[in-house]
Formats: sequence, C-alpha cells, structure tokens
Amino acid sequence: MTTPTAPRPRSRRALLRAAILPAGLAASLVLAPLPAAVAAPSADALIAEVYGGGGNSGATLKNDFVELANKGGAAFGLDGWSIQYISATPGANSQWGVTPLTGSIAPGGRYLVAESAGAAGTVELPTPDAAGSLALSGTSGTVALVRGTDPLTCKTAADCAADARVRDLVGFGTAVVHEGSASVPGASNTASVARRAGLPDTDDNAADLAAGAPTPTNSRGEVAEGSTPTGPTEPGTVRIHDIQGKTRVSERTGKTVAGVPGIVTGVRAYGSKGFWIQDPNPDADPATSEGVFVYTGSANPTVKVGDSVLVTGKVTEYYPNFNGGSQSLTQLTNPAVTVVSSGNPLPAPVVVDTRNIPGTYSPQAGADGTINGVTLDPEKYTLDFYESLEGMLVEVRDVRVVQATDKYNELWVAADKQDQKSRRGGLLYESYAEPNVGRLMVQQQAPVSQQPFPVANVGDVLAGTTSGPLDYNQFGGYTLVAGALGALQDNHLQREVTAQAGERELTVATYNVENLAATNPDAKFAELAAGVVTHLRSPDIVALEEIQDNNGAKSDGTVDASETVAKFIAAIKAAGGPAYDWRSVDPQDGKDGGEPGGNIRQVFLFNPQRVSFTDIPGGTATTAVDVAGTGAAASLTASPGRIAPTDAAWANSRKPLVGQFSFRGKKVFVIANHFNSKGGDQGIDSRFQAPTRSSEVQRIAQATVEQAFVAKLLAADKEAKVVSVGDFNDYQFSPALAALTKDGVLRDLVNELPEKEQYSYVYQGNSQVLDHILVSPEVGYAKYDVVHINAEFAQQASDHDPQVVRIKP
Repeated sequence: MTTPTAPRPRSRRALLRAAILPAGLAASLVLAPLPAAVAAPSADALIAEVYGGGGNSGATLKNDFVELANKGGAAFGLDGWSIQYISATPGANSQWGVTPLTGSIAPGGRYLVAESAGAAGTVELPTPDAAGSLALSGTSGTVALVRGTDPLTCKTAADCAADARVRDLVGFGTAVVHEGSASVPGASNTASVARRAGLPDTDDNAADLAAGAPTPTNSRGEVAEGSTPTGPTEPGTVRIHDIQGKTRVSERTGKTVAGVPGIVTGVRAYGSKGFWIQDPNPDADPATSEGVFVYTGSANPTVKVGDSVLVTGKVTEYYPNFNGGSQSLTQLTNPAVTVVSSGNPLPAPVVVDTRNIPGTYSPQAGADGTINGVTLDPEKYTLDFYESLEGMLVEVRDVRVVQATDKYNELWVAADKQDQKSRRGGLLYESYAEPNVGRLMVQQQAPVSQQPFPVANVGDVLAGTTSGPLDYNQFGGYTLVAGALGALQDNHLQREVTAQAGERELTVATYNVENLAATNPDAKFAELAAGVVTHLRSPDIVALEEIQDNNGAKSDGTVDASETVAKFIAAIKAAGGPAYDWRSVDPQDGKDGGEPGGNIRQVFLFNPQRVSFTDIPGGTATTAVDVAGTGAAASLTASPGRIAPTDAAWANSRKPLVGQFSFRGKKVFVIANHFNSKGGDQGIDSRFQAPTRSSEVQRIAQATVEQAFVAKLLAADKEAKVVSVGDFNDYQFSPALAALTKDGVLRDLVNELPEKEQYSYVYQGNSQVLDHILVSPEVGYAKYDVVHINAEFAQQASDHDPQVVRIKP
C-alpha cells in the first residue's frame, strides 16, 4: 500500500441533537449450524488433527489432543457440542467417551482440545481451548465431532454415518469406524493424523488425512514449544500485501507462507509477544496493508527494529475479543525467521490526521452481518482506513489526549481535529450514527523502565511525533504501539468545584464510588470524601452507587454494608463535611450483579441538619414499594423501599432504591438507580455493523418499570417532587432514556447543559453520558452540574464523575 499523496475525500457530519432511536435490535448472535450426517462433507467445522501418543514412550508432547478447524466464513458455535472417542474395535461393552465443548471457532480458525496426559513427554500443549480426560490410543481409534453431549451408540461405520448428530469423524490405524474406504494409517507415539493442506473433506479419511509430526494449534495460533521450523533462506513468492488482501480476513488463512520478506518496525516483548514487519516495496493498492504482526507465542522475539527478515509461518486471524464482536488481526504464527541484515532504514510512516481520515465511520455489513468480507474502501470509511494500515508504521503529530493514562500505561488521542470537542478537551459522543473518527489508543513498545510512559490527563498534548505500528487491542479500538512518543505538554486540567447552594436550595447528588468496600484502603475513602465535601460542597442528599458489603468481593453470604457506609461517613466528617445519616435496603446475596461476592447496592446519605428522612417500615430486598394516598397525603408504602424488585427487568441487576424526604416542610421523593451495565454489547468498531447492543433490552425494560412507578406517583399527586438520580449506564439519546422520560413524567437535565459539557464518563476516547439526574415537572427550578473530578484524570477516586442538582421544593 502506498502512502496517500493527496487529501482523501471527507463526508463531514452534522452533529445530532435529537435522540436516535433504532427501529429494532439486529440479531448477530453466534449460532451453531444444524448438524448433518457424516455422509455430507463439512463446509465449516471439522476435525483437523488427532494425536493419541501424548505422554507415551518416545513422545515429546505430554498430552493427547484433538484439533478442530473452521473452513467457513462465519463463527461456528460449540456450546452443547462434544468430542467423542471409541476404541478401534468396539465390543458389546464398549462406550464412547465424551469431552463437552464451549465457545466457538473463528472463521478460518483452530480450536484445541487437550485430552489425557501420560507419564512421558517433556512439552506442554499450547493453552487448550477445552480440556477432557479421554485416553486416546497412540495407534488406532475413532474420534467424532458431535452435536450434543450424550454418548453415541453407533459402533459401525454405517451406523455412525446414519447418525445425524455426527458432524465429522476420523478413524485412524486399524479402526473399524471410519469415513470412506479406510482409516488413516501411520499414527504412533510420535505421529498424529492431520488433514491435508486446504482442509479437504471428501468423507474418506485415508484420502483427507495423513500422518506426520504433531502440530497442536489453539485458537490464538499458539503452538507447542520447540515446534518452530527451520528459518527460510530465500524469499518466497508471497508478499505481505498478498497476505493482508483487500478485506479484513486473509484469503490465505490457515495456509503456511514461506520466506515473506520485511523490515522489522516494532517489537513487543510483553503480553501478546511478537514483532511487526513491513514491506519497503509496497504495491499500488491503498486497500492492501504492507504490515503484519508475527506472533511468537510465549517466546520473546529475538529480532531488532531495522532487521531485514524472511519469515515462514501460518496465516491466522486472531480475534482479541471474539464474543464481543471485535475485528480480527491477520498474523503469522509458528514463525521461522531468518535475519538477512540489520540496521536498515524503516519505511516512511503514514501520517494519520484530518486530511486522510474519512468522516464516515463504518461500511455496510455483508450478507453474513459482518464487514469481514467487504472490500476495503479506505478513502470512504474510517474503519476501512485503519484496517488498510493494520501492522504498518503510522504517525500522529501534536495530538490532544482525549482519555487519560490508565494503570496499564495506555491513553487515547484525537488524530482528527474536526471531531466534536468537549469544553475541557475530550471528544463528545453524541449519537450512535456517527462516532468520532479520529480516536486512537496509544500503547508503548518499550518497557516503562526504559522510557517512562507519559501520565497525561484529558486536554494534554503529545507534542511532536508519536509513531509505531498500528494494532488492534483486546478491548476494541485501533492502537498505535509507539516506538517513539511525543513530549507531554501538560495543560493543567483542574478538578471542578460546583457552585455554592443557597440556604433555600435543596442539593441532591449522585456518585458511583466504584466497588467501595470497608476493606478498601483508607486513601480511597479519603479521596471520595474530598469529592463529596470539597467538589460537591456537601450536598443535602447523596445517592451512592456501588457500595459493597462489609467484606467486599469475598463471597461468604455477607450482605450487610454498615461498616462500609460508616467508614465513608467518618471519612467525610474528617474531610470537614457534615455527620451524614444513611438509609438503604440490603440486597439478597448474589442477586444484584456487579463484582461477585460484593453485593453492590445504592445508599442514601443525608444531612439531618438540613433534611429529614421519612421512615416507613416494610422495605425489604423483595418487597415492592407502592404509592398510598392522594394529593398532599400521597406517600410511599415503604421508605426506604425498592421498586418492583422481583420484576424480571431487574434480574441480576441493582434494584432502584426510593426514599421519601422532607425539606423545609416539603416532601421530596428521591430514586437512586444503577441500571444494568453494557457488558456483552458489541463495540462501535465491531465487525458486526450495525453492532448489537444486547444489554439495552434489559435497560429499556428497567426504564419502563420505573417510568410506570413515577407515573403512578404523579397520578396520586400531580405536584409530587421526584428526583431520579444515578448510574443509568446509558446515553441521553438512548432508547432506555426515552422510555424513562416517556409522557414527560421526568426530564433529563443533562439535555439542559451546554452541549460541550454533556458527559460524565470517558471510554475508548469518547466523553459520554452514563450518569443522569432527572426531575418531575413540578420540580421546575433545577440548577444541574456534572462535576468533572475523575473521568478525565489519570488519578481517579472513581471512574465516574459525580453530579448534583439544586432545586427549590
């Protein structure tokens, strides 16, 4: 691929202010295909290799194994499937052994099943994708890939061919159960039987497979230690752009390519170890990348930047987060490397900036629901542009930090200066339709001890040049793995302090304190307390999310959180704040989601010198609060209470906590929320387009239940003052917030802030709204503030910014 010499066309987008509501949720679940009889050759999942000599005399490998492969263009789901084995000459009492499988096989990918270990052997298998205890014969037997986990009953080739549960079957040695005319000869303690090049499946085992040295490969492309072949001596005919091709998935996946030439442009000796190579002689096609990652498994790379190398290896597609919908990385695995020369100049990096990043984010998906097979158009689509540079040297200059340095020494920058900027230097996320296009994560090649990674806040700048190979990280997002880092320009971002409330103003705040438990260090309590006292100015009511039980993540049946709350109240008082009182309802053990064992819940803190809590008995973990009375006499049936805690909408999720307060003789109803998280959603850069937001379904249900409760309260007293606060885990433009504000029972105050201040959380370089304060119509006067003290900073007491509203009941 050549570096573009002229600006690429951009389709600049209009910023959307209205809510964008999808017509429906696109289903893109990984589904296992229906089974076929053995008589039908498999077009997708099949048995690629069988080895039964593990741990036997003369063996190198310690374990038997079965390796699966997927020839298809879509993932093959394995949940509910199994590997089964029976001896070569099954008798009346012979039974099939079973190893259940889970997960899936990526298109073009492998899946390794470890079986029984023996006493001999010195080499471990690469990390298996599944494990069983089947003791395979080293010389003869039958292995089947089966839909279901009930043992097969067939004991002849004909009967097994007629069993529709059998997807594929391999008989080896003298096995009487096999496909075709004969089983595969040649298996031994040192030889496996493996499918021939191209993974043929003619349902004739002897024709489709052959014996050879065992080559166990897992879904990551990792191989057994010491199985690296001899390095090449001459360049082959295949170049990197041939491997990468014009789509995201290489046409050469699963094939071994020999003598691929390139210059080493980066080395990673931690995490996913390996090195990048780039062809200094690019082709003329802008869609074909000239760089590729060479994965060395657990071995540290022995090459250096500037080495000219020849690489022989297997082409694989690695999905860093397959079930999360991530895109794939084309890699060379099990490499044999020859260094031809050292100290060579590196190819010129592609400068990534406003001039060449397209304004349209993603192409349309193909018939399979993914963009994997769609021809790249790097001049039109952002994701295609980045994919066309995968593995190549790229460079950004004088870029603004849009997500602070995290504990893993990563940060995000804005390569495109036209993305919508927040008031404090971040990038606003304002609609599903048009994500910010210039976001890039920056990691570092060198260990921190050699070159300290900059500790940056949002709005700081990496001045000068930051360059390195373009990667794709495990949590989603394209990543510049920097060999050279720009100098940190500190722009001295300050933590905000909210305005002072008037005497007649009631202040209600919300703060997600991120899994706070009594076992946490005192320093965390002190930091959070300073946020409440100094930055929120000691609100009259504080709704806390993620208060854990007294022993935190320890799972022993404890649900009481009194020690956690007491420690926090003491820290607030030590910071100069009031002596808060508190109310909450303990959840059932293990029923509210969050960190296992933590039993997170919402808690009300309130200043009894300013506001009183109306205690109404009856609130329990499973008792639904209701509304009693009408007009001025309207009240809750329990305070504190939980809204519809047994409704399916709240399964494995936090239930809303509602309390009745009195301020200067006026009733105020406050609801503390923590809706279910976005876990399981496909990312905006997913290979599935449009990505499925599966978690959204439950949040819409939760919002619907709460909206009905508020509507009932307002029907009983049309002048009721309701303040609903918390971590709703969704955006102001989302269907969940639309459901919550339906019929105007609540208004979302974030929409009344200036556009550039609408955010409370930063994720993948996007400043976005997850936390909200909503009020009922009769509240009227409401001065609302998101107090930015955490989300934009490398040093955080929590990953959320707190919020506060001043009202006059």
